[in-house]
Order: sequence, then C-alpha cells, then structure tokens
Amino acid sequence: MRVCHTIQPVFDDPNLVAFGGLPAVMRLAEQAGLHELVEQHLTLPGTAGANAPVKVSALIAGMVVGADSISDMDVLRHGGMGRVFDGLRAATTLGTHLRAYRFGHVRQLDAVASRLLIKLAGLSPILDGADQLTFVDVDDTIRETHGYRKQGAAYGYSRVKGLNALVATISTPTSAPVIAATRLRKGNVSSARGAARLIGDTLATLRRATTPAW
Repeated sequence: MRVCHTIQPVFDDPNLVAFGGLPAVMRLAEQAGLHELVEQHLTLPGTAGANAPVKVSALIAGMVVGADSISDMDVLRHGGMGRVFDGLRAATTLGTHLRAYRFGHVRQLDAVASRLLIKLAGLSPILDGADQLTFVDVDDTIRETHGYRKQGAAYGYSRVKGLNALVATISTPTSAPVIAATRLRKGNVSSARGAARLIGDTLATLRRATTPAW
C-alpha cells in the first residue's frame, strides 16, 4: 500500500474559522481602545494611511494567528472570517500601508503600544503583583534576513546577516512576561545601542500601568 499523492485538501467551507480564539483577542483589543489610540496617534499621510485603525488591527490579528509576511495576511480572509469580522483588507492593501511607514510613524506606533498595554493592564491581570515586585529584562535578538536590498541588514556579532531587535519585557512572580517596548536596529549595531532610552520608556509605561487612576 502506498500513499496517494493526488489528493489536494482544500479549506474552502464558508462557515469554518480556523482560529476560534481570535475574536476574543480582538474584542479585548477593542475594549482597550486600540482603534481610538491609532486614530489619535498615527498620522500616516495619503491613501496608504486611510482607515489606519482598521489596517493596524488587521495586521495585529494576522500576527496573532502566525502570519510573518504580507502574503500570509490572506489568512484573515479565508472561510468564515468575513462573517466574524468586518473591515477586512487584502494583503496587498496592508502591504501598501506598511511600506508608507517611516521612523516617525514607528515611534507613533510605540506610543499606541505603550498606551494599549496600560489599558490592558486595567482590564486583565497581565501585570498582577507589579506594584509589589516587577522584573524588567532587556535583551537583543538577531532576525535573519534574505536578499540584497533589505534596509539595515548586516552581519553582526552572531555572524548572521539580519536585523537586530532590542526587546524589553516586564513580568512579576505571578504573571508571565509581556513585551513593553521594542526597537528594530541595524544588524551590526552594538548590543547596548539605545538601551538606556528603551529602559526609560519601559519604566515609564510600567509606572503608568501600576499607578491607580483617581
């Protein structure tokens, strides 16, 4: 007996959704004010910036379900996704949106992310116990890239050609680590480059997330 290689499984039922937990995640993001924060802080000009809250939330949803490239964003349009979510955009539309970003827009997204984390901390126990003891961890990681035109890609200390991401996480004895701040840097940058500012931003976010609102 041999395996038949002529079978091509297809996921085409219009009523099925592969990621049943995604609606709950995006509902929580809406309750934390994701759309309003993007509307307030992101100023992307031109048609690429039109309906930015919808496009940014779609990109976040794609990353939640494992998309790591623009073409992967089509995962949001399969099966019954159109019945669960409205405002879905094609992968090419999301790619056009991303290509319009400059460094200033990245900093605007940093402002959105920090404020979103603060609001999430008020809606869920992701920073439970942070007012008693908090751990802040800062580390960098090399993300390998391919091609000759990738901006900023270079060989760093790991001898891998790529980009260097600096990541700050915060956790407590009773809560798992959450990412509080990130920076994407050139592949051959010094590990400590920008760490002081990143730590300052992280501590500011942590302070606001654990300070009671009167």
